[in-house]
Amino acid sequence: MKKKTPALLIVDMFTRFDFPNAKGLEPAAVRAASQIARLSRNFRARSLPVIYANDNFANWQMDFRDLVRVCLATEGASSVIAEKLQPQTGDYFILKPKHSAFLATPLAILLAKLGTNELVVCGMTTESCIAATCFDSNAREYDTVVIRETVASRVSRKETALHLLQDSNAARVLTLRSYLSR
Repeated sequence: MKKKTPALLIVDMFTRFDFPNAKGLEPAAVRAASQIARLSRNFRARSLPVIYANDNFANWQMDFRDLVRVCLATEGASSVIAEKLQPQTGDYFILKPKHSAFLATPLAILLAKLGTNELVVCGMTTESCIAATCFDSNAREYDTVVIRETVASRVSRKETALHLLQDSNAARVLTLRSYLSR
């Protein structure tokens, strides 16, 4: 069995929550951010890559650092999450134009350069961007893992998406405790 070489992929956690039905997602996103922060500290402590993949609010002149600054300056859940998940020196980031972090981005090239064969996907929303990224990751033959506590969406949609990912073998769905104890 080939040794696991994981990377952590944090999807779409930097947002102004200015989209339809965003208010209903904020509490779940803040809870997920706390667990993502814990997981990212674990990855950094083991010198493993932490990668941020985020929409850019359709502002093609904004780079990732600008996006973080905008979120830090936006009151409410946006700044709370940005504070918890601020990138650290040595982290990677890509901007994505659509749902999957692989679509029209350099993610596959970055993962190849890093020697990654296990991708731990977290962020929001489970039924959309997380699912799309996991299906694309699986199609590229990465061992794909989703940590239940580190993804956010409305409860019914989250459970449906996690079951689909698990049942289709697109991703293994684990608890944070079970992942960290491996």
